[in-house]
Amino acid sequence: MPQQKRPAQGPKRRPAPAARNSNMQRRRAVSRKQNRRVHALITLIFCIAVFILVCAGCFLLVKTDGTITNKPNQSQGDSSSAAPDGADSTTDGDSQQEQPTMTEEEQRIADATATASANCTKDAPQVVDPALWDERGKALMEQLAADEFYQSEGLKYSAKDGCPYMIAVNRAASTVTVLALDDEGNYTKPYMAMVCSGGADTPLGFFATPVNYDWRLLAGPSYGQYATRIWDSYLFHTVPYYSQHKDDIEYDQFNQLGTQASLGCIRLLVCDVKWIYDNCPIGTRVVIYDNADDPGPMGKPGTIYTDPTDESKRGWDPTDPDSANPWDAAFRSGTAIRSEAAWNEWNDAQNDGRWNGSINPTDLQGWSTDSSVEGTRG
Repeated sequence: MPQQKRPAQGPKRRPAPAARNSNMQRRRAVSRKQNRRVHALITLIFCIAVFILVCAGCFLLVKTDGTITNKPNQSQGDSSSAAPDGADSTTDGDSQQEQPTMTEEEQRIADATATASANCTKDAPQVVDPALWDERGKALMEQLAADEFYQSEGLKYSAKDGCPYMIAVNRAASTVTVLALDDEGNYTKPYMAMVCSGGADTPLGFFATPVNYDWRLLAGPSYGQYATRIWDSYLFHTVPYYSQHKDDIEYDQFNQLGTQASLGCIRLLVCDVKWIYDNCPIGTRVVIYDNADDPGPMGKPGTIYTDPTDESKRGWDPTDPDSANPWDAAFRSGTAIRSEAAWNEWNDAQNDGRWNGSINPTDLQGWSTDSSVEGTRG
């Protein structure tokens, strides 16, 4: 039986041109997506590598060539030379920079500056070259002596027997500058500066102190410690107390120290007014003038802030030397700007008992400690 022949198969049929184009487009789209992913990955790796290189370069630059310096805030000049920057330097082990060694005197001054600066919380002056103090003191007294008003007041700044100091009060700038004798026997040498508060009624002129008091009744009524009369009803005294007790100060008024705040008297920190009480004999000359632009030859000291909500401390002047004072003893030196001679005298007085000898007796029976009680503005 003869075999049946299969029908011959024709050639394979190719996809239509439209189908071929569609397949090619799909393959190209997949290829482009893969290329974009690869490109994004390469870009990311490159950016990370650049970032690492930049960071490493900055680190090496600082490590080998740079010196990192942290400068503390400049604050009050309370000594006879400018406070050093006290910068901390970081260098590599091979090129460590030697810091200049301070002399004993420079270290003492730096320590004193740091102590007083820590006590000062606002308006601290920049430290200036203390060599300028003498020049400025002399210029101030010569300027006042040439003024017609002070000539009519009989201003004198030559030495007076028994009086080692003269006191210059800048009413407008709320600063008291104590002047010692210069080599020519005139009161032109700045000794120390104190922050104060006077008022619009504080009299300008030339005076000599007639009397002083350990406590003094003021208007209100209220009370002041270590008061020294300047003239008439005007005195140096502390910020007023509601009662004659050391824990009963008008704390809202205390925080105005350094501004125009009084009825005319000159208010001072306890440590500063006590210094006048202890060291400026009756008959000490006082000149009161105005210069809002220049506080004085040594600048204006800062102030200490007392928290009105702190009932345990707010009634005390932080600088009161009384042992019952709850404030830290570091505040007892106040914020005065002191010359080298003034710091020496201060330290000697602490060590030999002179400072403690005139401390008013402690009395902790204050009855108000409340700023709503109307006190004096003396």
